[in-house]
Amino acid sequence: MRILVVEDDIPLAKFLGKGLQDEHYTVDIVHDGEQARVLACEREYDLVVLDLNLPKVDGMSVLQQLRDRKRNPVLVLTGRTRLEDRVRALDTGADDCLLKPFSFVELLARVRALMRRGNPELDMKLRVADLELDRVQRTVERGGKRIELTTKEFALLEYLMKNAGRRVTRNMIIEHVWNLKFDTGTNVVDVYVNYLRRKIDAEFQPKLIGTIRGVGYEIRPQAAETPLCH
Repeated sequence: MRILVVEDDIPLAKFLGKGLQDEHYTVDIVHDGEQARVLACEREYDLVVLDLNLPKVDGMSVLQQLRDRKRNPVLVLTGRTRLEDRVRALDTGADDCLLKPFSFVELLARVRALMRRGNPELDMKLRVADLELDRVQRTVERGGKRIELTTKEFALLEYLMKNAGRRVTRNMIIEHVWNLKFDTGTNVVDVYVNYLRRKIDAEFQPKLIGTIRGVGYEIRPQAAETPLCH
């Protein structure tokens, strides 16, 4: 799941970015309202964490534009202590407000709640055959056996399972998992796919991760009548 953090306090933004990434979220960070408006129009986000006191374009204007264009959840972070400011933010379209300073544990709980509320159609658990990925608890099991994954392995598996039955290219994986707009020319995708295969396919049947030669990879929702290339 992808989160946009809009925060002009650079140390705080870095702290939020690292903390959310450690929880397996893909995070983009910008430090002013103008960048936020551009990025929110270019990319799809599951959640926006938005400070109100921003340079160039104020946070309330960004919030209004987000509401005019799409309905992704917005968690407002604010150091404004007046009740009127928080009420205005909620009336403008914020889904939740968190007053600074805050507990990161509480922020994570609110993020999870907003993800569920803002994406009612979003499955919190992804299943393919006997493979299950819990997007809230950040756990993976196959055949009832717990499988430990690194942050990138989890993100890659989540992306493949979200697109079960569809072929995804290496460039698509690079953009969604590594948050890059272009293929760096390395074999990092192939390396991580092999890591996943060792953990979720090597000891199990059927083999779920297939290679589509010249294209990329695919997880099939059910055992294929004809095997994928491995």
